[in-house]
Amino acid sequence: MSQRKRAVSASQSKTQRRSQVSLDEDDEDANFSQITSSQVQRARENFTPDQIDRKVAEVVQFILIKDQKKIPIRRADISKHVIKEYKAIYTEIINRVCRKFDQVFGLKLVEIDPKIHIYILINKLEPIHGEPVSMRPGNPRTGLLFVILSVIFMKGGVIKENLVWNTLKKLRVDPGEKHDEFGDVKKVVTDEFVRQKYLEYVKIPHTEPVEYEFRWGQRAEKEVSKLKLLEFVGELFDQDPQSWTQQFREASAAETSSQSS
Repeated sequence: MSQRKRAVSASQSKTQRRSQVSLDEDDEDANFSQITSSQVQRARENFTPDQIDRKVAEVVQFILIKDQKKIPIRRADISKHVIKEYKAIYTEIINRVCRKFDQVFGLKLVEIDPKIHIYILINKLEPIHGEPVSMRPGNPRTGLLFVILSVIFMKGGVIKENLVWNTLKKLRVDPGEKHDEFGDVKKVVTDEFVRQKYLEYVKIPHTEPVEYEFRWGQRAEKEVSKLKLLEFVGELFDQDPQSWTQQFREASAAETSSQSS
């Protein structure tokens, strides 16, 4: 098989897998929407408080394990692998799971996509004063991410990928070479960070050869403080964050919105 045919076949397989996932999610939504109040009441009567407590603990453990790789968690997977016969009281269980994360772990379970029901865990504890979470020592991979998010934010929210690679090269991180700390840098940025929903890597229409651009992902919007990020940039350039008027206005608005929610 020629290389072109293999590429076409691989692309078709990916499309088929995405279509199957979409169908599975549609079926899952239909199952949830068909649950009646009488089914909920029967489920509450069928399960003891201890059984429900254990199920809540199982869901918490499942989400913590999944979150170790920062991969978003789908409701369909929670239902299939953990909730199972408790599906009728899913809402009650997930509400208790949210309270458990908040009260015990200082974490917040956030639904970043209400349409297909995808969750992430974010840390709501305050970082060390003046030190962004992603830039703490011993966390170089998230430091790499923080640099990219900073560039995107300061350039208006959307940048071509060449600007990202050129910025990293100035920091002696070449996406064309294997890095001692990150390994395949381009794969980390365009695959890992994208799957984790920190970044969006989008094809630019009508470009030849094909070009891509980066945006903040849904997890970054929920987890990263734009105001603290701007303060960090201000320290780097020895400037008052308010000197970047547009960015400061956007960061302040985002901070106010986050606090109110």
